[in-house]
Amino acid sequence: MKLHILPPSANSHGCIAIIKHLKLDDKIEIINAYGKTRTPEFLAINPCHTCPCLELDDGAIWESCAIMRYLCVNNEGGEELYPNDATLRGRIDMVMDWRQTTFYPNIPAIGYIIFGLEQDDDAAKKAFATLLEEVFPVLLDVYLKDTAFCFSDKPTIADLSIAPSLTFIKARSKFWEKVPEKVKEYAARVLEAFPDTKENFDMLDGMASGCDAKGFDLEP
Repeated sequence: MKLHILPPSANSHGCIAIIKHLKLDDKIEIINAYGKTRTPEFLAINPCHTCPCLELDDGAIWESCAIMRYLCVNNEGGEELYPNDATLRGRIDMVMDWRQTTFYPNIPAIGYIIFGLEQDDDAAKKAFATLLEEVFPVLLDVYLKDTAFCFSDKPTIADLSIAPSLTFIKARSKFWEKVPEKVKEYAARVLEAFPDTKENFDMLDGMASGCDAKGFDLEP
């Protein structure tokens, strides 16, 4: 198998972390797909031209959450990150769906300036207000109400779907200052639990923290 990734991409980081954590390096080759996702060769594997993308013998799976589930279900030790308990697994799936539909849609307007993609200032402010007023309260008061990680005392793929993406907010330093400390502590707690992926986490952190693109100093 081959996992096609973009090294600084938060969407790739969870999949990389699982491979490192479960010691699957000898089974799955990690390939840097930067600059290659629109090539005929890549499009033949994944017509949606997205990363991460897990190339199998009989096709491929893309979308980060789908890949993380697949890796855990099909490899020894995966139940540590995606527990077999039906109720807990259901809650993890719920959080990951929430990540895709409610949390992450607010990230591009705030953080994609690190890729040289100009973003509308008003859209960034609106997205950040949504994070503060709607997203972070659910994360802190529901998912992390009684546990250090989402519905769990140990990190799961739900946390790997959320925490790396929070780093994008650092692209706008004054926004990051307003992020609740408990959210920052949660993000750090998750990333620290996967030290073998630190190089990738730090790559995105460096891009975001050092961002000087238009709008980096915008007031929220």
